[in-house]
Amino acid sequence: MANRVAFITGASSGIGEAIARRLASEGARVAVASSGDIEKAERVASSIRAAGGIAWACAVDVRQQDQVAACVGKAEAQLGPISILVNSAGVYFPTPLGSTPRADLDRMVDINLKGTFTVIDCVAPGMMERRYGKIINIASVAAVFGVRGFSLYCATKAAVAQMTVAMARELGPFDVNCNAIAPGNVMTPMNEVFRSSPEFAADRAAVEAITPSTTPFTAPRDIAALAAFLASDDARALHGSLIVADEGISTGVG
Repeated sequence: MANRVAFITGASSGIGEAIARRLASEGARVAVASSGDIEKAERVASSIRAAGGIAWACAVDVRQQDQVAACVGKAEAQLGPISILVNSAGVYFPTPLGSTPRADLDRMVDINLKGTFTVIDCVAPGMMERRYGKIINIASVAAVFGVRGFSLYCATKAAVAQMTVAMARELGPFDVNCNAIAPGNVMTPMNEVFRSSPEFAADRAAVEAITPSTTPFTAPRDIAALAAFLASDDARALHGSLIVADEGISTGVG
């Protein structure tokens, strides 16, 4: 991926950080975009540079189109035209029926769905003009597998998956690949308390019970490896694909 430029949202931790590090290790120049904390983004970018890679940090609220456009413009000025886009920014919280504040509903849709569209809307025209690009959306197994109490999260990720399919039809004629990854439970800072606290022992047992593999929490590097594949020319034939990487959760029960 030498000389290619990757713009990655949600790259200051978790899956996004792992993808940023993986693409940088393969030679890409990486824009590490954080949701709001430039210090977190700079921590990742500086460690990539210390390892010999090229990285630039920025903070951007994907709900704000003007911020996205400005950040994309600065990234291209610093690194060059964006040829790889990874949409990893997202939020995950319950939306129980009858007790979810309207502000929470709006935040979920604005970040997970509209935010993903907004970033693509800013980056895709350049890719189309150059007739080259790789867009990778991070969906979730929740796009194809219902989770009680998280109905709106499931809906936003299902929408991201379907948006990926529709955009693949729109972008394919310009040799721009648009695909998505649907992770299951991934070992990230977001769920560290859940994975380690005794009070969640029963919940962890439930996760293990529905996971066919011996790995109830996937390592972020495994998702990053899939992203690296989709960002490469080895995946040139994939348009609108959803790669479910959930340790087998969505295969059913029993």
